[in-house]
Amino acid sequence: MRLEAKAIEQALYQLNQANEYPSLQIEVVEQTGSTNADLMQRAKNLQTPTLLLARHQTAGKGRAGRSWLSTPDGVLTFSLAWEFQSGVQGLIGLPLAVGVAIAERLQQLGVPVKLKWPNDLLKESKKLAGILVESQVSSAGSSWAIIGIGLNLRVPDELEQRIGQAVADAAWLAQMDRNQLVAQLLQALQAALIEFSTQGFAAFVDRWNRLHAHANQAVMIIDQQTVLQQGIALGVDQQGCLILQTEKGEVLIHSGDVSLRPLP
Repeated sequence: MRLEAKAIEQALYQLNQANEYPSLQIEVVEQTGSTNADLMQRAKNLQTPTLLLARHQTAGKGRAGRSWLSTPDGVLTFSLAWEFQSGVQGLIGLPLAVGVAIAERLQQLGVPVKLKWPNDLLKESKKLAGILVESQVSSAGSSWAIIGIGLNLRVPDELEQRIGQAVADAAWLAQMDRNQLVAQLLQALQAALIEFSTQGFAAFVDRWNRLHAHANQAVMIIDQQTVLQQGIALGVDQQGCLILQTEKGEVLIHSGDVSLRPLP
């Protein structure tokens, strides 16, 4: 079924009858460059949490300015603007907490997923979804987090060739009513963001580690094709840093723009 704001609102209302969440503005556009970029431009003037979905995104982006390629109806792309009263420092670990929320809900929907540090969801060791969190400080001193999600539903061969690596999709999710699927993911995000606002990433550490795709595996940390570290990935700490067991002892890896790759 075609994405429609009213249908998402109704589905979310049905899911949230027992919960009290902040009011939420839901917008659906036919096409845009990047939903994250659009909300970043509007963040200083936002008054309420806002969900922006694009039926087609032409210039999506991931971490470190990488492109996020999509195709109409094949990839679900949306961004959620959410206000936190803390400053930007209070958002440490937020991308990982978002990953936990999305992964847990996808598992409930029957899709077996794991988390790849710092911000990818894997299915059968291939990328199923990516998360990009950006922030904007308001004039009142609060922080708006712009949380972008790209979820592969049905990836044609042509798109996989353009991406340049094997990716996963989720045929089961592709058969769902898109509005119901968005409502499910949005409800999971609402609950997680409220929990994060009061407890920070500490509330998500154990949950993240249970979903860790590379737990106790040999990995390397790469920046611009340069290997910075290699060792055994133990999990994440209270700040969302990766704990890496190296020959010289444990090392904490901050996310930044580095990437994790399994050692061959």
